[in-house]
Amino acid sequence: MIEKTTQEYTEVMTTCKALFEKKTRDYGTAWRILRLPSITDQIFIKAQRIRSIQEKGTQRVDEPIKDEFVGIINYCIIALIQMQLNDSTTLEMTYEELEPYYERASKETFELLQNKNHDYGEAWREMRVTSITDIILMKLLRVKQIEDNNGRTLVSEGVKANYQDMINYAVFALIKLKA
Repeated sequence: MIEKTTQEYTEVMTTCKALFEKKTRDYGTAWRILRLPSITDQIFIKAQRIRSIQEKGTQRVDEPIKDEFVGIINYCIIALIQMQLNDSTTLEMTYEELEPYYERASKETFELLQNKNHDYGEAWREMRVTSITDIILMKLLRVKQIEDNNGRTLVSEGVKANYQDMINYAVFALIKLKA
């Protein structure tokens, strides 16, 4: 089962990275101007749209929720990249400059998935996509609270781990929606 998860995860992340590359070539790195709380809010908007469509059962904008999960993944990776480039004043970067950062964030997040999957026994496969959406929203609220506390936590994991968890849950949702 772990090999299947690795293959499915890789397929999803390949799709996400390809879109990230195309958007970087279209728009450049305008997102570099965003502070982390703004990126968090962008992810929140996407997750809230998914939940709204799930609850209403209909949608008026012709963009599938799969695209929103891809957006959550890419914005979380953007947040992880921003955290690495925090001291850099360079706003405009080429895709070739960004690609190693994307790869590093993706690799570290996949390693976290493998460790958690080992311990939890792929419990995510039994979850509902609606529950995955709710967990992503909960993690977003946690990140917002940590950001409002200037990054300070007493016993909790920081924003990086929460962004990574959101990536992994969004990947799970895309795998489940594909099945």
